[in-house]
Amino acid sequence: MKNRIGIIGGSGVYSFDGVRIEQQLNTETPFGKPSAPLVLAEYKDIPLVFLSRHGEGHTLSPSEVPYAANIYAMKHVGVRQLISFSAVGSLQKVYHPRHFVIPDQIYDRTKGIRRSTYFGGGMVGHVGFGSPFCSDLSEILFKAAENADATVHNGGTLVCMEGPAFSTRAESKVYRSQGHAVIGMTAIPEAKLAREAGICYATLCMITDYDVWHETEEDVSVEAVIANVRVNTVRARKTIENVLQAIDINKTDCSCYGGKNGIEQAIMTAPEQRSYLAKEHLKVILER
Repeated sequence: MKNRIGIIGGSGVYSFDGVRIEQQLNTETPFGKPSAPLVLAEYKDIPLVFLSRHGEGHTLSPSEVPYAANIYAMKHVGVRQLISFSAVGSLQKVYHPRHFVIPDQIYDRTKGIRRSTYFGGGMVGHVGFGSPFCSDLSEILFKAAENADATVHNGGTLVCMEGPAFSTRAESKVYRSQGHAVIGMTAIPEAKLAREAGICYATLCMITDYDVWHETEEDVSVEAVIANVRVNTVRARKTIENVLQAIDINKTDCSCYGGKNGIEQAIMTAPEQRSYLAKEHLKVILER
């Protein structure tokens, strides 16, 4: 199976010149159906796969996204490097709407509603997650955004809240006082599952608003978010083009999932005690 670069976000990010759509693939996984059909494509002979995180027509809330199925399906069609695009709110004055941020940390404020691991049901594992994003892929993404004439910030903590409602003012001010950079709703468990699957994962956060902490700005609204998403999407498309010209699609090892972070070292259950069903469900995830 050929390696593919995975891109997950809104469907608008992959509507750029040079993309040739091969097919839309409807698939099932042991963890349910993905959010939408996988769009298999090529860009200048680079194999790609796109997935609309919230479903066709944005029908899934952040809590309803089938993250485990999405990552499993991506791995199954050959994805080893995955780029995520997410709309976020700013928590600091230096990060303005329509700026981009490439985060290097996540602060998890989800509520345990979402499946966040492939383990369980007869096999236990604990992957390393101290650095939740692939540093190599993040650096490529940062330079690509710079070359797309975006104002982009390298590093910072992304707060992942449950949603779907936006933050209260008190919550927003606490996150801000803790020094976090931006806030969104989808990085967890997406990043955790990608790490378990041995996929290099990085995210481009596209700022749409100031959340609700800013004294001189109106509170975040859907109308404002949508308007800024449209502007950000144009630069996001150019960023993807730049990434695809810089990335090594045949990269076979990375510190973000190898060594102490490797899934082989993460499994605690003795081989003879691993359930047949768990092993069957994890076949694709354990592939290298």
